[in-house]
Formats: sequence, structure tokens, C-alpha cells
Amino acid sequence: MSKVFNGKKERQGKLLISCPDRPGIVAAISRFLFEQGANILESNQYSTDPENGLFFMRILFDLPGLQDKKEALESAFAPVRERFGMTARFEYPAPRKKMAIFVSRHDHCLLELLWQWHSGDLDVEIPLVISNHPDLRAQVENMGIPYYHIPITSSTKEEAEEKELKLLEGKADFIVLARYMQILSPSFISHYPNRIINIHHSFLPAFVGGRPYEQAYERGVKLIGATAHYVTEELDQGPIIEQDVHRVTHNEGVSELKRIGRQVEKTVLARAVKWHIEDRIIVHQNKTIVFH
Repeated sequence: MSKVFNGKKERQGKLLISCPDRPGIVAAISRFLFEQGANILESNQYSTDPENGLFFMRILFDLPGLQDKKEALESAFAPVRERFGMTARFEYPAPRKKMAIFVSRHDHCLLELLWQWHSGDLDVEIPLVISNHPDLRAQVENMGIPYYHIPITSSTKEEAEEKELKLLEGKADFIVLARYMQILSPSFISHYPNRIINIHHSFLPAFVGGRPYEQAYERGVKLIGATAHYVTEELDQGPIIEQDVHRVTHNEGVSELKRIGRQVEKTVLARAVKWHIEDRIIVHQNKTIVFH
């Protein structure tokens, strides 16, 4: 979890980078932040190989007056970026990220997210919830969050997505599919690259697509799991953020597997969302580097 010192979170920024690995990267970044008057609070790094590998880094820093120094900071960093061939981004503490939630009829993942948001564990705004069913309206609106019911059929899918995108415009930084039982079109996904998080109810790459618990039961597995991943055009093939499993036996039928699986699903999804909110994830090709 991101640290807050003396209640001065508004002074804390993050820098996430990836580049070819070579000597001097850490020294150059540390020197840059020192010259800007910043203090490093947290630093995490990873190299695929010190020789000809790739280097990834996440730094949390404190800089007085940060809110007024954003443009100057990024401009001053340009020579460092160019010198090392970096892909880099600064993240700032305000405003909080805006998270839209898509859901169908299953409520366990939705309610876990709403509870963690309500308790302050997810430092995010939730401007709206969108569903293709009306079932969960009361649970959402009782928490003061707008709920939009947009039915979807095979013949209305394109029209429904256009309505969804219009509702999201200017209101959402990223989307969470909390057991939203619809496949998003490539056109929709292109509006939010690496900003749509899905929970799949199996330990990918096993049992992709629909009815994974039924598939698991037929296969006689001894472990069931869940996978949170970013959504791409390839169904259930996007970069994996988090996974977990639970041991089962031959005694559990499909309904029991689903009951156990719900606990895993909501926990895995909440972790992935929290890490996304805290800018702990760097996506590289079809993998993620997650700095805990």
C-alpha cells in the first residue's frame, strides 16, 4: 500500500519506467529526483537479465509543491528518458482515479469492491455502475452510486456499447468487469487499453471461455482458482495481474465449486484493482510486472 507521511499525500508522486537494462539507471533517476528537491520514499526494481535484459522500476517520492511542478518535472526528466531509451510515466496523487464497474447478475465481486471502497481500502471514485440486468440496482443505489441498466442482445450489442461509451465519457479512468458476462468488442476495448480489468473464474490458462467450473468438475481438478487480467481482443488472454487457488476434492460438485470459487474471485479481483489504483503495475507485451 502506498505510504502517507504526515498526511501529506498531495506531495507524493510516482515514477514508473521500463527500458533496456544497463549500468547507471538507478543512479541517474536518484540524482534527478535529488536535484528536483524530492525525497524517495519507496523504490522497487526488476531486471529480466542484467546483460541485454529489460529493466523495470517504480518509485514513490515526496516533493513539496508537486502539484505546481508537474510540467517542469516532466520536462526536466526528458534528457534522462532519452539517454536510457525509457518508457516512463509520472503519476500524481490527485484527483483520485475514477473506476466504472460493469456487472451482470452475480453480486459477490461487486459487493466486495463496494465494501472496500466504502471502508476506504480502495482510494478511488466510483461514478457509475453499468449492468445488462436490473437485479443489483438497489444494492448499488443504496450506496449513492448511479446504476445504469443497458440490456444487451446479439442484435443490440453495438448499440448497447455505444450507450455505455457515452455514459463513460469523461467519467471513468478505468473499468472493472465484476463478473460482467458479456464479451466486449475490439472497438470498445480500444478506448481503454490496459485499463479494463476482468475477473475470470478459473486459473488461466486453464478453462478459458464460459462454464469453467463445469469444465473443472468434468476434468476432476484438485485446485480451482481465479484470474484477474487486463482485457484484450483475445478472450481471456490479456496480461495477468493476480491469481489464487483453493484446494478441492472429489466430494465437491459444480455448485460447491462455484461457492468456493466466489470467495477466490472477489479476493483476487480486489487485489488487482487495488494494485492498479496504486500504480503498482507495468504492462510489458502480454505480461505484467507488479511491485507489491
